Amino acid sequence: MTNTIYFYPWDRFLAKTVLRLFPKRIRPNHITVLRLLLTPAVVYVLWAGHPGIGAVFFILVAFTDMLDGSMARTRNQITEWGKLYDPVADKLLIGSALFVLILKHVDMYAAWIIIALEVFTVFTAFLKKHNNHNADIQANIWGKIKMGLQTFGVLLLLLAVSLNIASLLPFSTGVFYLAIAFGIMSLFTYGI
Repeated sequence: MTNTIYFYPWDRFLAKTVLRLFPKRIRPNHITVLRLLLTPAVVYVLWAGHPGIGAVFFILVAFTDMLDGSMARTRNQITEWGKLYDPVADKLLIGSALFVLILKHVDMYAAWIIIALEVFTVFTAFLKKHNNHNADIQANIWGKIKMGLQTFGVLLLLLAVSLNIASLLPFSTGVFYLAIAFGIMSLFTYGI
């Protein structure tokens, strides 16, 4: 098991700006739990047909993914629980947004492929951890890029729907297929 902490370009920026607003007693796992608790609110707003409000909620909740990861790395607060459940929280947020939005507005196949990849990733991570308790299961760079692309694709889709800009739909679909490619690459480089 490796103890090396890999910093991403945004980690130090967030540590010097936004993370200063959080007292030391707030831990990265608290933010992950918050994301888990707020995801149903995002889904409800999207399901109720309020894409503009849903976009704001989605951005705020998705931003907590960047916050908890940067907080864990820059404050040296990485935990095994966080390594397991931070990706689960991400996948629940993205998967539920995809279920509500993409199946309705874009491409059923892209939605099901993304959801299947996310479920497979979580399942294999739990299986890997179960078979080898010392296994390092943190996300790799390809998974981070995939998550960023999925978030961007959902935002493009929310903009297209809320502002009635049909020309954004093909772009969001392209971003989702690019996210699928990075998701597959992430699985192959994950060591599963």
